[in-house]
Amino acid sequence: MAKYLVIVESPAKAKTIKKFLGKSYKVEASMGHVRDLPKSQLGVDIDDHFEPKYITIRGKGELLNKLRKEAKNSDKVYLATDPDREGEAISWHLFYALKLEDEKTSRITFNEITKNAVKNSIKEARKIDMNLVDAQQARRVLDRIVGYSISPLLWKKIRKGLSAGRVQSVALRLICDREEEIENFIPTEYWTIEAEFISPANKKFAAKFYGLKNKKIEMNSKEEVDDIINEIKKQQYRVEEVKRGERIKKPVAPFTTSTLQQEASKYLGFSTQKTMRIAQQLYEGIDLIGEGTVGLITYIRTDSVRISKEAQEHAKEYIENTFGKEYLNLNPVDYKGKGKTQDAHEAIRPTYINKHPKDIKDSLSKDQFKLYELIWQRFTASQMAPAQYDTFSVKVSAGDYIFTTSGSSLKFEGFLAVYNKEQENEEAADFDIKDNDILKLKTLEGKQHFTQPPARYSEASLVKTLEENGVGRPSTYAPTITTLLTRGYVVKENRVLYPTELGEIVNDIMKNYFKNIVDVEFTAQMEEQLDEVENGEIPWKEIIQNFYPDFKKTLQIAEQEIGNIDLDEVTDVICENCGKNMVIKYGRYGKFLACPGFPECKNTKPLYEEAGVNCPNCNGKVIIKKTKKGRKYYGCENNPECEFMSWNKPSGEKCPKCNSFLVEKGKKKVSVVCSNSECGYIHTNE
Repeated sequence: MAKYLVIVESPAKAKTIKKFLGKSYKVEASMGHVRDLPKSQLGVDIDDHFEPKYITIRGKGELLNKLRKEAKNSDKVYLATDPDREGEAISWHLFYALKLEDEKTSRITFNEITKNAVKNSIKEARKIDMNLVDAQQARRVLDRIVGYSISPLLWKKIRKGLSAGRVQSVALRLICDREEEIENFIPTEYWTIEAEFISPANKKFAAKFYGLKNKKIEMNSKEEVDDIINEIKKQQYRVEEVKRGERIKKPVAPFTTSTLQQEASKYLGFSTQKTMRIAQQLYEGIDLIGEGTVGLITYIRTDSVRISKEAQEHAKEYIENTFGKEYLNLNPVDYKGKGKTQDAHEAIRPTYINKHPKDIKDSLSKDQFKLYELIWQRFTASQMAPAQYDTFSVKVSAGDYIFTTSGSSLKFEGFLAVYNKEQENEEAADFDIKDNDILKLKTLEGKQHFTQPPARYSEASLVKTLEENGVGRPSTYAPTITTLLTRGYVVKENRVLYPTELGEIVNDIMKNYFKNIVDVEFTAQMEEQLDEVENGEIPWKEIIQNFYPDFKKTLQIAEQEIGNIDLDEVTDVICENCGKNMVIKYGRYGKFLACPGFPECKNTKPLYEEAGVNCPNCNGKVIIKKTKKGRKYYGCENNPECEFMSWNKPSGEKCPKCNSFLVEKGKKKVSVVCSNSECGYIHTNE
């Protein structure tokens, strides 16, 4: 019989660890959490110093009985859940749920599932770290109080099934605020001048107009450009200055959770949820042909870019043997994390650098291979030499005016041999010119441009913004975005996130009544306080005690003002099934018509609101429609015969410059803008 019991979260992790431990060890899985706050009630005793009321998760009784027997028959129990706050909390819950004895129970952690890491963790077994547990309890209780207090208000205001949360509500606000910025954005016209010159060696090269020798000139109209071009054409074109030099491009840092999610979204098209699911599989272990189950990457929830000395040495040996000594970084980069990082973990890296992705491709699914290859390439590149470039910059004078051009050519690829996502070796090559060369002008052209609104968030850019602002932690990004999509607050089209009408309504309520909850800075400060709990600097209940009184007052005001508003609006549309007047309801994607006789009559219809203007193509009525994912647009009632469509509301007028239809932009300050992006006509109603 086994003397020692090791408890992990998942069967996959258990299978991987069993390989490294002898017959004296038995490895079992808890299948995740075993205790939690009840779903049917708040589960936090406000009057008893915010004491949480934990219960056994439904369906875990039989498993816990089995684990209790195993623990009772073992000389020692090792709790080997994940090495973070949540993992520490799971171990603590297991300790109580299994009624373990303190003297025969130890906590072990490992950043990677390798033989050395697992065996060393047993040598370094410790007690459960209550600071980590308390930091997790504080987060869980805070989120429960916020969610279980505000959600019922949203049910009354809009409909059941909605929710609010600390990180979730901030993320929604960022998306809605960005949409408002885009709607209010008025493009500004600007111009550039581009020239193509011919060198004495008969080589062509392009250059951009800068301005005067000591002053950059901004051009905002065709008239300005034409005047300058006419002056330039009268001048001689001479090479004013040629500068040649070198630059290096340092290798990129290995992945953190956030940067992995960003790069997997950018280059693989993975959602944050998909990235984390596949990364968890790679961490816990994959059955490799001829080897059995192997953990391929280190722990996946980390904001640290630190690498262990052992991993650096293995990487150095691999790079020298595979690429050559010149590809080694003679001054290994000591990567620094941004702000406060939880440096207990390493960055995300392969556990065995000599397991090249192509060598184990047959053992991996298509998506597992893609993600493992990305992680392997990023880590390997992080330990390699910088890339080296030859650079040049040229100034061309035309009288008092100056044109500039610059470029670089790759001299030594360094880390780009492994991780060259931007294809940097395709930059412009040098050309043979020198100071005072007289050039011929081949072409000279003025180009019109318009400033662009800020880009909508993708999952990757939202994660980056949350991280930069200190909102949430590595483990929260994927579930936060998934919740926004599941609740119907946000839709994703072509990898871009748009708020739905429902999302904007919820965001308005949160901004009007719960300013702190959706305030980026407030939420970031809360994360810092949770870090202080983890470091043992403040008691966890102190955070809740400081937060709750003001929150309670705000909640009472909100309940008085928005508690009993009925949004069902009766219309003159008759239900053809039962003859009742249909009502306007709010759904996931906004308003729709429904029969008030529900559930007996389940008739529903799309609600098409008139925009109050006529179609510029056929003079039919313009109606407000929704895409399949809930994004609002303006279309003609005569569709599909008339194909008119606009994301902005038509004004009903024609452009005085180009005769295209005009649209309204902005909410607070409405401007009328030409729908033809090349026209630039704008009229602002003061």
